[in-house]
Amino acid sequence: MRVYLGSDHAGYELKVHLVNHLAKQGYDVVDVGPHAFDPEDDYPPFCLRTGQQVVDDPGSLGIVIGGSGNGEQIAANKIAGVRSALAWKVEIAQLAREHNDSNVLSIGARQHTLDEATAMAEAFLSTPFSGNPRHARRIAQLADYERTRELPELPELPQA
Repeated sequence: MRVYLGSDHAGYELKVHLVNHLAKQGYDVVDVGPHAFDPEDDYPPFCLRTGQQVVDDPGSLGIVIGGSGNGEQIAANKIAGVRSALAWKVEIAQLAREHNDSNVLSIGARQHTLDEATAMAEAFLSTPFSGNPRHARRIAQLADYERTRELPELPELPQA
């Protein structure tokens, strides 16, 4: 499986670690950048490109990394077709794949130890989408909105 990784300066060290670690695990790793530490760089170019490459390469996954992971997730989610999830523990990384068919994981490098972040990345990459019809229905609703920009109808509430 191909895995795209992008970060900013705050996530640079973790990204370099994951690029090497995941390659040793047999993943086809693409380092989107940055390719050198720059304390003044910005996350949007790297995270937007990571998301776009995932969308352009069906079956691939991505990981974006920053200090908190919040901005990186927001940036990746600007790309139509990206479902980026911010993980703060292994179970959340697994649920992102199982329930949301998330294709990009966001990790806050300043929030986790190297071992914790590595475990979340491994869990995300090794967990398949459940295929559960209710989860697939919800993902389809989001995809429809991305395509049409029309809000879905609200369900009728039962009368009390």
